[in-house]
Amino acid sequence: MPRAPTPEGPVPTMSTSHSPPATSPAPERSTWRSILHHDLPASLVVFLIAIPLSLGIAAASGAPLIAGLVAAVVGGVVAGALGGSPLQVSGPAAGLTVVVAGLVGQYGWAATAGITCAAGLLQILLGVTRIGRLALSLSPAVVHGMLAGIGVTIAVQQLQVVLGGQAQSSLIANVTALPGQLVAHHPHSVLVGVLTVVILLTWPRLPKVKVIPAPLVAVVAVTALAAVFMADVTRVNLPDQPLQELILPAIPDGAPLEIFTAVLTVALVASVESLLSAVAVDKLHRGKRSNLDRELIGQGAANAVSGALGGMPVTGVIVRSSTNVAAGARTRASAIMHGIWIAAFVLAAGAMLELIPMAALAGVLLVTGLRLVQLAHIRTLRRHDELLVYVVTAAGVAVLGLAEGVLIGLILALARVLYRLARATVTATEQDGLWTVRIRGTLVFLGVASLVRTLRTIPVGTRVRVELEVDHLDHAAYEAIEDWRRGHIARGGSVELSRAAFRAAMHTDPTRRLLPWQRHVIPEPDQRVSMLDGIREFEASADLIRPMLARLAADGQRPAHLFITCADSRIVPNMITTSGPGDQFCVRNIGNLVPPKGSNSNSVDAAIEYAVEVLGVRSIVVCGHSHCGAAAAALEANIPAGSGLQNWLRHLEPSIRRAVGLPDIVDPATGATLSPADKLSVANVGVQLANLRSFACVRTAEDEGRLELIGLWFDIGAAAARLVLDREPYLVRADEELATAGTLSKR
Repeated sequence: MPRAPTPEGPVPTMSTSHSPPATSPAPERSTWRSILHHDLPASLVVFLIAIPLSLGIAAASGAPLIAGLVAAVVGGVVAGALGGSPLQVSGPAAGLTVVVAGLVGQYGWAATAGITCAAGLLQILLGVTRIGRLALSLSPAVVHGMLAGIGVTIAVQQLQVVLGGQAQSSLIANVTALPGQLVAHHPHSVLVGVLTVVILLTWPRLPKVKVIPAPLVAVVAVTALAAVFMADVTRVNLPDQPLQELILPAIPDGAPLEIFTAVLTVALVASVESLLSAVAVDKLHRGKRSNLDRELIGQGAANAVSGALGGMPVTGVIVRSSTNVAAGARTRASAIMHGIWIAAFVLAAGAMLELIPMAALAGVLLVTGLRLVQLAHIRTLRRHDELLVYVVTAAGVAVLGLAEGVLIGLILALARVLYRLARATVTATEQDGLWTVRIRGTLVFLGVASLVRTLRTIPVGTRVRVELEVDHLDHAAYEAIEDWRRGHIARGGSVELSRAAFRAAMHTDPTRRLLPWQRHVIPEPDQRVSMLDGIREFEASADLIRPMLARLAADGQRPAHLFITCADSRIVPNMITTSGPGDQFCVRNIGNLVPPKGSNSNSVDAAIEYAVEVLGVRSIVVCGHSHCGAAAAALEANIPAGSGLQNWLRHLEPSIRRAVGLPDIVDPATGATLSPADKLSVANVGVQLANLRSFACVRTAEDEGRLELIGLWFDIGAAAARLVLDREPYLVRADEELATAGTLSKR
């Protein structure tokens, strides 16, 4: 499915953010006005969040507190100016806390700053060589498991501080020390930490006040309380002259291989976290997409500068970035200004920071760490049978360390891929002189040995039926079956292959994907196989998908998308969107129509309201198509008067008026001008998107950024999906990288 930026809705005349308004001001004036109206307020909001988070992360890492603030300033200014993700905000991140703490304990802070500087140079090299996007090839289960392991480690570590103690170097040491902290009596520290956590959890639930960042509210509230009633709590301790007391980097003292491993670890973890955050931020807005290689260069430059100034490692941070988008930022100026505000505050009002209790920062980090363990990721990975990799990676990171845990997770993920490739069940049974060979699963070269062993157990000269129920068959497996088939027939036996698709593959292209509905020649209606035969074939192969459907039955449906399309038999929604059971909620009718609210179309109304209000879908796709019978019938006006079809197709009249006002529409791939019926079909998609906004639930969800509306047009003859835009060109290729591709904006 297309990515999910926050959309805004159209009217039938349609306009996107790509098209400037009819009376657009001069570029310079427009830019400065946007910065003052949008980026400046957003930068202040992010600045208020960044201060407590940066201090807390520095404290949790065992780094000087000023180092966290240096990283926040450099991340905002350098990464904000040079990076490839305009709305991403960078700074010290919780994901590197465990790594930095280990380096500080092993090498000291000056050497850790040197490692950070070297890691930044390595990141720049990776970005220049244009391999930044390869970091996204990591299994999501490993990445989310890594973050969960880090989150658990941070939470348990900061729990020590909340209880009035000192954070230990490892998860096991922190867990072992917890009973002693529980017995110890630190009531003021515990009260500060508990109040911080309570405010962080309850503040976002309060109406009309959640615009003020919860970390800021929590830290300010408990700091004020501690200043009046709790004089004995441990507080932030900053240098009196921050610039003069920065610890400059030094060359680490140790084995070259260990130092290189440390540099590589910081570079890779920072890169992966930054790139994943950039991709996530892209889903939150309609602006320019991230250039991942440039983003890696910007992050590397920030780390090199931060390390050179004695600061912590820098990464893109999703918490600050999502806040930046939600606060209305439009350009990278917001991230840059937030860094400037931090620097000014530290230099001019650093004494105010020293009033903050350390237990308050620990409470902020405790909640931040726990939020790295996201139930949504766990549910998704469970549905895709990746939960084991997630759990093993998280446990490995928490118990053994970051590098060890990620390595174990990658090995397990790779082993599961190989297992799945080799997972083919081959059985041979005999009944009444007929041998039946059943082959199920994924049959590739890894499973050929087992396949051949089973086939060789069949006696010479017997009748054999081969039932092939595989989702993939590679050339080696095909050759093995074909060689055995020829040999068995040559020795007086017979072989019957049950799948027509497999028989076709054996005489044409054995490597093509086998699709049960695929036909080389479309048969005449009276020659078509009964649907009961298709149902029987499904029953024979249902074991392949039964576990997945059983999980869906137990968990209930949670589709991410509502797909509205035509009832035309040639349109297969799951094929067009490459989706499977449970992925999408689907509505089909003649002409893919969405009558406006109040048109007495109860079935469509109910489906839209149920999808948005109950299922909480993230996008609604309206999909028209070429050679549409409804469009042709509406243009020809030869439908019997008073018929149900005529009553339904009257909803196409606004689309006809819309199509008349459009210029010719050209297919972006072939350059051919669309026929009048196809032009009407494209215009109809835009009108139906406008009609969707007549539903209050759709407007509300879209305004709150929870829903995206997407226009799609499917060319049946070319088997090509086109995104529908509200400007010329009205159609674009679905794989084009457009900032607002498929999104139609309100005026």
